[in-house]
Amino acid sequence: MADGLSVFLVEDEALIRMMIADMVVELGHHVVAEADNVRDASAFAMTAQYDMAILDINLMGVYVDPVADLIERRGKPFMFATGYGPELLPSLLRRRPILRKPIAMDQLKAMIDSMFPGARSKRRTE
Repeated sequence: MADGLSVFLVEDEALIRMMIADMVVELGHHVVAEADNVRDASAFAMTAQYDMAILDINLMGVYVDPVADLIERRGKPFMFATGYGPELLPSLLRRRPILRKPIAMDQLKAMIDSMFPGARSKRRTE
């Protein structure tokens, strides 16, 4: 994984999505697909080539659990990034890692490192 991980990012707020994408890149990984709604996210979840996904729980008033189910069926790891708690998730998804917004770079790095110990997340130096 010398080139970092490929990440599928699902977030309905454009500025937050761009911020998370920038953090992913700064950690040495790359975003390969982005979605801001359940319909598009479901399509990408089944067809995009990615190592892991970062999912917001609530996308414009629709919960992301159908997307999480599709990702889980593919056997891909994922985490939630949300201002909500795990109580909004179906019980089977509550065991997934959750990053609380606002997300700090160090928290994202620690979460990715715990999910992929060999991925070598690191901040890029300029």
